[in-house]
Amino acid sequence: MTEVVLHIYDVTNSGSEKTNNTIVQINRFFKDGIGLGGIFHSAIQVYGGDEWSYGYCEQGTGVFSCPSGKNPMYTYREKIVLGKTDCTIFMVNQMLRELSREWPGHTYDLLSKNCNHFCDVLCDRLGVPKIPGWVNRFANAGDTALEVAGNTAMRMKQAKTELVSASKVAYRFLSNVTSNVTNGSNGSPQRSGTLNNSDSGNLRLQGSWLKGLLNTAKPSTSTEIGNKEEDANHAITSQKKQSRDSDVLLFQ
Repeated sequence: MTEVVLHIYDVTNSGSEKTNNTIVQINRFFKDGIGLGGIFHSAIQVYGGDEWSYGYCEQGTGVFSCPSGKNPMYTYREKIVLGKTDCTIFMVNQMLRELSREWPGHTYDLLSKNCNHFCDVLCDRLGVPKIPGWVNRFANAGDTALEVAGNTAMRMKQAKTELVSASKVAYRFLSNVTSNVTNGSNGSPQRSGTLNNSDSGNLRLQGSWLKGLLNTAKPSTSTEIGNKEEDANHAITSQKKQSRDSDVLLFQ
């Protein structure tokens, strides 16, 4: 059995001293101050004096090693003993060869496939606890936020599609109802005694209400928008004419 050690660094490879100092301050506040997390690089040491980690490269494997605690790209922070593994050195070497094939450098992703994710996988194969959650919490939070945003956008798109479909169905249905009401009230000359004034008024009221609802539900075209005022005037004139017709029928 041998110890498995996690080495943790502050990520200070931005190329800007000001940015690097800002990252260090962020890590001090969010990790040291309130214990939430920060922006960290991690590596695993098992058998020997080297640590193993993962990073981006255009070609070949992203798995690499360097002397433990001495990665020149970052600022060393601390080490944590995760436990002891029952794996032999031969088994560990076999794991590292497999991981080198499984983790090419061009698949590196800051939020979903970074050095901390690699260390979690290696720890799992070694049979020791995974790295503490605070080490990779910022990346996990960012990945979750992207997933939520993507799901929300998809659901909004689906809801919009369903709403448009429902509106079309409702419009076709209301069109048929309005057509039936209009034909029933205006399709043939009304004879005295067929409908009383109350029934005639109800039909005209229903027809007006359905037409108004249709005007709201029906998608407007540029021509329809330009003729709204003319249609409104025509509707008012028609309504007055129907009212006079109703008065005539009432006195027959």
